[in-house]
Amino acid sequence: MFNFFKKKANPSEELSKTKVDKADIKSSVITSEVLVEEFVYRKGITSIRDLISPAAMEIKPRYIKLGNKFVTTVFVITYPRYINVGWFRPIINLNATIDISMFFYPVEAGIILKQLRDKVGVLEAQLSSDHDKGAPRDPLRETALRDIEKLRDDLTQGVEKFFQFGLYVTVYTNTEEELIKMVNLLESLFNSKLVIIKQGLYQAEQGFMSTLPLSSDELQLSSNMNSSPIASSFPFMSSELTSDNGVLYGINRHNNSLILFDRFSLQNANFAVFATSGAGKSYTIKLEVLRQLMMGVDVIIIDPEKEYGQLSAAVGGTYINISLNSESKINPFDLPRGAKDVKTSDVIRSAVITVKGLLRLMLGSFTTEEDSLMDRAIIETYAKKDITPDADLSLVEPPILQDLQSILEGMDGGANLVLRLKKYTEGTFSGFLNNPTNVEINNQLVIFSVRDLEDELRPLAIYTVVNYIWNVVRSSLKKRILVIDEAWWLMQHEDSAKFVFALVKRCRKYYLGVTTITQDVNDFLTSIYGKAILNNSAIQMLLKQSPSSIDLIQKTFLLTQGERYLLLESGVGEGIFFAGNKHAAIKVVASYVEDQIITSDPRQLLEIEEAKKALEESQEK
Repeated sequence: MFNFFKKKANPSEELSKTKVDKADIKSSVITSEVLVEEFVYRKGITSIRDLISPAAMEIKPRYIKLGNKFVTTVFVITYPRYINVGWFRPIINLNATIDISMFFYPVEAGIILKQLRDKVGVLEAQLSSDHDKGAPRDPLRETALRDIEKLRDDLTQGVEKFFQFGLYVTVYTNTEEELIKMVNLLESLFNSKLVIIKQGLYQAEQGFMSTLPLSSDELQLSSNMNSSPIASSFPFMSSELTSDNGVLYGINRHNNSLILFDRFSLQNANFAVFATSGAGKSYTIKLEVLRQLMMGVDVIIIDPEKEYGQLSAAVGGTYINISLNSESKINPFDLPRGAKDVKTSDVIRSAVITVKGLLRLMLGSFTTEEDSLMDRAIIETYAKKDITPDADLSLVEPPILQDLQSILEGMDGGANLVLRLKKYTEGTFSGFLNNPTNVEINNQLVIFSVRDLEDELRPLAIYTVVNYIWNVVRSSLKKRILVIDEAWWLMQHEDSAKFVFALVKRCRKYYLGVTTITQDVNDFLTSIYGKAILNNSAIQMLLKQSPSSIDLIQKTFLLTQGERYLLLESGVGEGIFFAGNKHAAIKVVASYVEDQIITSDPRQLLEIEEAKKALEESQEK
C-alpha cells in the first residue's frame, strides 16, 4: 500500500515537486510489477506443506475426513485407583495407524496440600460422625483417607509431584466402518485396564490438532494425578525387533511386525533354543538355516535324529552319517592345520586336553595316577608322529587311537588303561574312533548324522564331531553357524559340557555362531556349564514349555506372569524371542516351499512321499 501527500508551495518548488512525484510514481509502479511477478513465481513452487497436506478436510460431529482417511480422537476421563506399569503397552503396540499425545501441567505442591488437608478434615469428620451414631464402618472413606494421607506425605517429602495429565489417541482408518471398529477396540483395551475413555463429540478437529506435533492442547481435558501413575503411562516400551540386515525369524505377535535380525551384529552370534518335544524347535532352526544359506553363511549341523536329510537334499548339502559301520571316519587326534597367530605348543596343549576329555567319556573317570599317566602318554603319542612345538602342522600326520594304546603298553602302570581302551581299538567299537579322518567340510551346508549310533556312543560322537569342526573353524576364518541339536546329550557329562562351553565362549573370535537346541531344559539349566552357555548366547528363543520346567524357565529368564502363561499356552512355533536386551512374542512362519523342505511332521512327509511316487508313476506312463 502506498500513500501520497499534497501541500502548497511556490511555482519553482511545485515544478521540482512534480518531477520528484513522477519519479516516485514510476519507481512504485516498477516495484509493484516486481512483487506481482514474484507472487506469480512463488505460486508455481511446490513446498513441503504442499507435499504433506491432504487434498481436503471435511469436519463431522464425531470424526473428520482427511483426504481419503477417516480420523477421530478419544481421550481418557477416568483412571482406576491402582494401575500397573506398562498398562499402555497394548495400545502402543496396536497394529493400527495412531497418534498419541500426552500433556503434563505441573501443579504447585502447596495448593494441592491445602486442598488435601481440607479433604482430610471432611473425611475425618464424616467418619467420626458415623462412629458416634453407631453406623457401620465405610471402607470407601477409610481407603480414601489412607490414600490421601500417603499422598500428603509423599508430596511433603518431595517423593511425588502433582500434575494435570491429558492423554489423547487419534485413530486413522480407510473407511467409516473401520473407524467404528477401531474405536470399539480401543474402548475394549482401555476398559480391560479399568481406564475409561470417550470419543470427542463436535471436537474432532480440536482432537486432531491436539495430537499433531505442535504442542497445542486444544481439548484441555485432563485428570489430576501424581508422578507414579503418570510414569506408568510413559510409552518407553516397544516390542520392535526389526533391523535393516539379517534374516526373518518370524512375526511379532504384539503388533504383527516382522522380526528381522542379524545374529552376527550382537556381541556374539550364539543362539540358544529351549522347547518341549513337538513345539517346533527343529522346524524353527531349519527355517533359519535355509534363510542363512541364502545370505551366504556356511552352516554345519550335528543331527541326532536324522531330521535334516530332506533339507540337505533340497539345497545340495553334504550329509555325513557317523556310525560303527559307516565309511565316514573322524580322528579325535586331528589338529587345526592353518591356525594363525597361535603357537604350535598351544595347539598341541589344547589337543591333549581335548583328547583326554574324550577319553574320560570313553573309559570313565581317572585316578590321579591314571590322569598323569594318560597326559604323558598323549604327549608321547603326538611326539611319535613328530608333532612337537617346532613342527609344521600342515605337513604332519596325526596319530590314531591305536598309537596311544601302543604307547600305554610300554609304560609302567598303563595295563589297566590299555585293557579299557581295547574295546575301542580291537573290540566292538573298534571301527568308530580308530581311523584317520576321511571327511571334508567343503560345502556351504554340512550335516553330521549320529542317529544310527547307540546311545552309549552318541556323546562320544558329538564330542568328536564338534572338536573336528572346531579345528576346521580355527584353520580358516569364515562366517559360519554350528547347530548342535539335542545339546542336553553333552550336558550329561562334565568334560563334554566344559568343552562346549569353551567353544561357545571362544567362537566369536573365529566368526562362528553356535546354536544349541534342547528339549530337556532341567538338565541343561541345572548344569553350571549349561547356564554359562546360556549367558554367552546373545539370542535365545523359548517355545512352548511344560509345566514341570516353567518355574525354572521363569526364574532363569526373569519372565512376568503373562509371559509364563504365554509359554504354557503357545502353539507350535510360538514363543518368546530374545535378542540382546530386547524380547518379543514371536510366531514362526514359513512359505509353502520352505514348509515342504523343512517339515518334520510325519503326516506331511508321508503325503510328500506319496506325491513323489504318483509323479514318478505318471512320468513312466
